[in-house]
Amino acid sequence: MKHAAEQGGARLVAYIGSYGSAAEQGGGGIHVLDVSADGSVLTATSRVREPLEAGYLVHAPSTGTLYAVDERKTDGRGPVAPAARVHALAIDPADGSLTPVNSQLAPGPRPTFLDIDEDKRVLVTANHGDFQHVERVVRDPHGSWRSEYVYDDSTVILYRLEDDGRVGRILDLKVLGGHGTDPNRSPQNGGHAQASPHAHCAVIDPGRRFVVVCDKGTDRIEVFALGDRLEPAFTFECGPETGPRHVAFDAATGTAFVTYEFSSELASFAFDGATGALRLLDRQSTLAPDFTGPNEPAEVRVHPNGRSVYVNNRGEDTLVWFHVGAQGSLARKGQVALAKSIHPGLAARNFSFDPSGRFMLVADRPAHLVRSYAVDAADGSLTPLAQLRVLDPAFVAFVQLPAAGA
Repeated sequence: MKHAAEQGGARLVAYIGSYGSAAEQGGGGIHVLDVSADGSVLTATSRVREPLEAGYLVHAPSTGTLYAVDERKTDGRGPVAPAARVHALAIDPADGSLTPVNSQLAPGPRPTFLDIDEDKRVLVTANHGDFQHVERVVRDPHGSWRSEYVYDDSTVILYRLEDDGRVGRILDLKVLGGHGTDPNRSPQNGGHAQASPHAHCAVIDPGRRFVVVCDKGTDRIEVFALGDRLEPAFTFECGPETGPRHVAFDAATGTAFVTYEFSSELASFAFDGATGALRLLDRQSTLAPDFTGPNEPAEVRVHPNGRSVYVNNRGEDTLVWFHVGAQGSLARKGQVALAKSIHPGLAARNFSFDPSGRFMLVADRPAHLVRSYAVDAADGSLTPLAQLRVLDPAFVAFVQLPAAGA
């Protein structure tokens, strides 16, 4: 199968954000892959080493810019490593290679998600925060001593984007508050996964009026009106120890699909594009009936035709698909196996459809592989196509480059 570029058509490139756990062996940064039109051939063409912890990417077609998080916790006094930042990189339209443009600080540890509105020229990020606490010794009004525990802030940040694609100043920043059940049943941080807020996504809705933030630390979905600031519009309480993580919209219907990390569920919601309100439609387990053991789903993606929704399980270590029925009903239809997770944080993390929806790429981190699967648009089933070794792959973003001479 010839590549699209060889056939005179547009060239398909996949950017693979990776983590720097094996930096000395070539891990971390962003890998550039040339992808055949049917997904059957993956070819590595170039790589940039920074940002080292490139856990999430988003593309701005109007300026030919790729944005990436550097998913770090900024060091304290006397930093010995780069700070947590959001980076802009220019895409070469000829070969897809990347050139750094600029970066801005991301206050709040572990920036973990990006979304963009090119018309409004804004970029939004969710910053997860770490789990570890600081123990502070304080004296109460009666003179006795005690310990109090302070956790990282989790934030949602709105950046201005410059006309040339550079990341501009921070327009607004929201520090999330509260906590969920602590301790809880999750193995994360010894059962203290909900001792503080943990925003894991900030998604702009299809109408481009709201930002939907899943806070797995408080079991809440926060909706903000999107302008030059983020104004609170709606809060949905998901229920104790659900852990809402990621949301994806069906652009045609406006239905929202949310992974519940701690309860291993997929939920569907009606979304009011005028008010930002969410109404629960259905909740189903992401697991096979006979599976036992710990599990935490991560990513959720809606096929472009809206008939199927996909979720990856970390623990069961599967990529599963659901049929979407009337009124947002969900029915689990099938699965393919992924590499065995080391723990929920070191497992297959992300997958993305190519622009046509005919295939997807999966960042299977424990296997150090990017896997390609053909997608049956009728029933949602997946068939393996190809794989390519990439150290610690974390995220997949597709970009269609212009045809030669266009």
